[in-house]
Amino acid sequence: MIRVRDLRVDYDNVCAVRDLSLEVGEGEVCGLIGPNGAGKTTTMRTMLGLIEPTYGTIEMAGVDIRERPDDAKSVVGFMPDFAPMYDDLKCWEFLDLFAASYGIPRDERPAEVERHLELVGLTEKREAMITGLSRGMRQRLMLAKTLIPGPRVLLLDEPASGVDPQGRIDLKNVLKALAAEGRTVLISSHILAEMSEFCTSVAIMERGRMVVNGKIDEVQARVMGDAVLAIEVLGDPGHFLALVEADPRRVGPIGRPGNGTFEFRYQGGPEEAADLLADLVKAGVRVASFATRKDNLEGLFLKVGAKALS
Repeated sequence: MIRVRDLRVDYDNVCAVRDLSLEVGEGEVCGLIGPNGAGKTTTMRTMLGLIEPTYGTIEMAGVDIRERPDDAKSVVGFMPDFAPMYDDLKCWEFLDLFAASYGIPRDERPAEVERHLELVGLTEKREAMITGLSRGMRQRLMLAKTLIPGPRVLLLDEPASGVDPQGRIDLKNVLKALAAEGRTVLISSHILAEMSEFCTSVAIMERGRMVVNGKIDEVQARVMGDAVLAIEVLGDPGHFLALVEADPRRVGPIGRPGNGTFEFRYQGGPEEAADLLADLVKAGVRVASFATRKDNLEGLFLKVGAKALS
């Protein structure tokens, strides 16, 4: 749904984006992360046709944005950071205004307005003036406006900025629902720990270049190495430790965070981990919990080498 090839963007004597390639498929939520000045916002605005690239190709839902800009705009929704709003309107009036501008018939607009207010958790603010909304509520209202025309591709620049905890939960649920519908979402955010909960892929930029991108599990395996198993054992752990220490797939020492939990790096995929669990249970080890611990996006980001979150 999003396909960028060899993108370069120059500002006078500065190269803001250099030879960047990125693909995000249907039903994917891709987290675009990087330090200040990495080129994330420039990349997004170029993908929208707001900035003329030096060279490169950009396709949105199969539409080349340079060859068919009007068609591309009809399939893409963009939510900028600090988007301008009409403070003298009520929340429902704001959405109704844009529903009309998107060509939604008058008799259908009230239902669309109510549906999108509910989607972002602002039903109770229906009659509230925009001037009285908090920063987080403004972000949620702008997201509702962006979703009204039903874009197949969404570009969201810092949508969780200033949003309260409940608003972030609502945002996470909305993004998951959009992905389930087959929409494609590219989201730039500095709240990396929370992005781990809903992103299916990641793209890490630094100094205008794409450092690494792909499915989160694949990137974690490439960057972070072997998976870490966290196993909680009841009773005497002696037998458990003997079995794990003898397992050739275990890498390095066995950590003991406490409360009967043990952690260690383990080579192999889900099938090998399932075999280990089966062997432990068969041997009479009482396993209270067994999980693969995934490093969050912040850990991945720092491991790649970026130092300052945007």
